[in-house]
Amino acid sequence: MHMANNYNGRANGEIDYRIVEQIGVIETQPNGWNKELNIVTWNGNAPKFDIREWDPEHERMSKGITLTERETERLGALLNRRFDYSGAEARA
Repeated sequence: MHMANNYNGRANGEIDYRIVEQIGVIETQPNGWNKELNIVTWNGNAPKFDIREWDPEHERMSKGITLTERETERLGALLNRRFDYSGAEARA
């Protein structure tokens, strides 16, 4: 799902972000916020993989982590190794 530009004012200025692609929800919190993996562009910069909690309207967010494609690939490899995923199991 592609989303339009969103703006979120902060004490230190306005942050411009656009969710380029919603990859999936990792977990839903009791307050309705979702921890999500998305591809997001921040302040007009190149899109990055992004993990953070979002309110249902994607207007407010928690602190999170952004990763380049290379970092995300490395994280995937580390998780696959940690949980011993291989072959068809990793694709399930």
